Amino acid sequence: MLYLKIRQLHERKFKIAQIADELKISRPTVYKYLEMTFEEAQEYLGNPHRKPKKLDPYRDWIVAWLEEYPHLSAAQIQDWLLERYPDLNIGESTVRLYVSEVREIYQIEKKTIVRQYEAVSEQPMGKQLQVDWGETKQKTTMKKEVKLYFIAFVLAHSRYKYMEWQDRPFTTKDAIRCHENAFHFYGGRPEEIVYDQDHLLTVSENAGDLLLTSDFQTYVRERKFKVHLCRKADPESKGMIENVVKYIKGNFADSRVFSDSEDWNERALHWLERTGNKNVHQTTKKRPVEVFLVEKQHLQPVSPLLSNESTHAHSIARNVGKDNTIRFKSNRYSVPLGTYGSQAENQVFIEIKDGKRGTLIIRKQANGEIIAEHQISAEKGKLIKNRNHSRDRSKGIEEFKQRVISSFEEQEAAMTYVDEICLKYTRYRRDQLAILETVIKNNPEWINQTLQKCLIEKLYSANDFRDVVSHFKKVNTESESLPIIKESSNVRLAKIKIDVTTRSLSAYTRILGGRAQ
Repeated sequence: MLYLKIRQLHERKFKIAQIADELKISRPTVYKYLEMTFEEAQEYLGNPHRKPKKLDPYRDWIVAWLEEYPHLSAAQIQDWLLERYPDLNIGESTVRLYVSEVREIYQIEKKTIVRQYEAVSEQPMGKQLQVDWGETKQKTTMKKEVKLYFIAFVLAHSRYKYMEWQDRPFTTKDAIRCHENAFHFYGGRPEEIVYDQDHLLTVSENAGDLLLTSDFQTYVRERKFKVHLCRKADPESKGMIENVVKYIKGNFADSRVFSDSEDWNERALHWLERTGNKNVHQTTKKRPVEVFLVEKQHLQPVSPLLSNESTHAHSIARNVGKDNTIRFKSNRYSVPLGTYGSQAENQVFIEIKDGKRGTLIIRKQANGEIIAEHQISAEKGKLIKNRNHSRDRSKGIEEFKQRVISSFEEQEAAMTYVDEICLKYTRYRRDQLAILETVIKNNPEWINQTLQKCLIEKLYSANDFRDVVSHFKKVNTESESLPIIKESSNVRLAKIKIDVTTRSLSAYTRILGGRAQ
């Protein structure tokens, strides 16, 4: 089948690299098959006179995959076959024996890593859910490499799994959203959830984000589940989810090509249905999907929305860039100028209305006022900008200057100062004036004193002006906290007599460890 497919694509003028991409094989494999005749390909793929086997029609695919990725397991081969041929009905042992035979014939060795685990007691139904995070590096359709992050869930009794992926590190809000999606996927919640202590405090595989924040603690109280934190290096209590993370990395993600997050998550759910939750678990000897049908009845029901959520429960957090835009599906969408600030967290919340090609709604808070709306673009790499989000250019610089100058008592001195700033920062006059206007608005009582200081010291910069205001404000605050000594009309401070205790010379020599002469 592979030989014929390569020939067909070659006859259709496909390039070698295109054939390799289409069939998910290496270019050397394509060259090798193109140099063979049909009879040579038959001979290469084995003795045609032996007893036929069920997987013989797919033998060339299996050989090509193993030659390209020698580390693939039989379970991965089975999943790839089912992905390409959904109607294929084949047992795990059949695939395992066949892959072993192919490896032996073609001398394709597989390196295995042995890891020791300790047996743990089985958990009752509906008792426990284990959670962990992971990350992978995937090749994209554009031949580049991208880092992906995922969160994995597994019910301890049935081994029923769930996962969710994104192309950026997880935040607390992301974790809460994924928990809600997992509860919806399972149809309820367990009594307790097990987390790796390292991941809750300093997530080594998640850019060090702290998950046990006040928001997450509030969420735990809201959903009323118990939190169990594993001790460090404690495989007895978290080995189950570690196996799931390893399984996801090694079976689903390994050698799979990434296109976009939405497609990747959709394929992940198909993999769970087809392989992750359907294959017989090696410990329980049961299919997770079948055991879950019973365990599901023991899960606690959850309300569709949290108490602090509204109809915007499915809002997704997005970081605001310095250019006051957010990224969504390979495009940039503008937000009002000034949305990005100097604070540590520059986030907004987005919501999709009316499907994939509907409206992108942006809010500063998850249930707050809408600050921007955009029609979702089907293109990629575009800047979708609302002209109302730009700075107001209708007002001239001169008008702006006069507005700033009028705030000072000595307007001639202020005019000199502002003119010097505009002359020094010609390209950034508006930005400098904007800073001055903000400082004047927030600290009007200090601006006149600051103006005199800046003129004397020749500090012609709005940032310097702001810093001097902060200095005067700080000094005044500290002086107010000190006790005040009031001078009476007949007693001057200079005349206050202060008695000072004196010591003998011998006292100092004893301290210094010497002798008195």
